[in-house]
Amino acid sequence: MKKHFLLSFFIICFVLLSQAIHAQYYVKVQPVAPVIVRPVAPSARHIWVEHEWVWRNGAYVHVPGHWAIPPAGGVRWIPGHWRETHGRGYYWVPGHWA
Repeated sequence: MKKHFLLSFFIICFVLLSQAIHAQYYVKVQPVAPVIVRPVAPSARHIWVEHEWVWRNGAYVHVPGHWAIPPAGGVRWIPGHWRETHGRGYYWVPGHWA
């Protein structure tokens, strides 16, 4: 019984946390990213990770791009993008490695 309770507890916590991580915050107008000059890559292994937008204190905040080494061979960076919804506005879909 105790094992089932603990398992159920962890499953519920996981579901709630995963929903909080993927929360969508809507804006009526997409923010404009500042112009960033991409610096020279530190090595041939580095991949440019495009800028991102994060939700902080009630607004989207721009996070500049940076060079990174992929976490595994054969993966590439899929840039984030704005997605429009009908009637609610826009929300940011974060970039990710794939």
